[in-house]
Amino acid sequence: MTPRRRLAVITGASRGLGKSLVEEFSDAGWAVVAVTRAPTTWADRQQVTAVTHDVRQEPSEELLSAIGGRSVDVLINNAARGAQHAKLGDIAAEGVLNAVDVNVAGPLRLVQAVLPLLLTAPDPVVINIASRLGSLSAQARGDYSELSTSYAYKISKAAQNMLTISLAHDLAGTVRCWAVHPGKLATEMGQADAFKDPQVAARELRELVDSGDRTSPRFVSLGAADLAW
Repeated sequence: MTPRRRLAVITGASRGLGKSLVEEFSDAGWAVVAVTRAPTTWADRQQVTAVTHDVRQEPSEELLSAIGGRSVDVLINNAARGAQHAKLGDIAAEGVLNAVDVNVAGPLRLVQAVLPLLLTAPDPVVINIASRLGSLSAQARGDYSELSTSYAYKISKAAQNMLTISLAHDLAGTVRCWAVHPGKLATEMGQADAFKDPQVAARELRELVDSGDRTSPRFVSLGAADLAW
């Protein structure tokens, strides 16, 4: 009997880290459902199924059909939204709410939609792509005070960390839940001090998944020591 191909569902898959994750997991023999807000093709990768979906909406029939009732081994909530840094008087509350919708409510919607399929996998894990900037303890110490980071991004990533903790407690013993800071990625959303190739981060994350680490919740910094919440 042919072994079952493990399945990863990855959001924000059109560019940057998301694209690298699709390539890394599919190259390692996984089946991948690649979720993007705009239509994207993966013609050169037969094991990749492309789905157009905005994580601000409830998961569509198209998305669920692409998964096709298969067990979901890994759900990677990578889609993210921030806002431009602004002075306090110029911060738009709408921008903060939009970031929370994408970075917090989006992962929650996906977990709720695929939870029955996660629970049929032998060793499932939910991974929320996080940020060091969402660490309340680090921010309170002023560790990143020199960076021009928007309220929207910091608030939403801190809230996403609480979502990860809440999911881990609710799903203890059934689904591992990790917040993963991929490193200082040299992507469009990267900070001025960013240098890390997203392909390196994708490989490190896939290796972490394959390690079978049991810690949950966990705030991982790929290639470095775990972060404080």
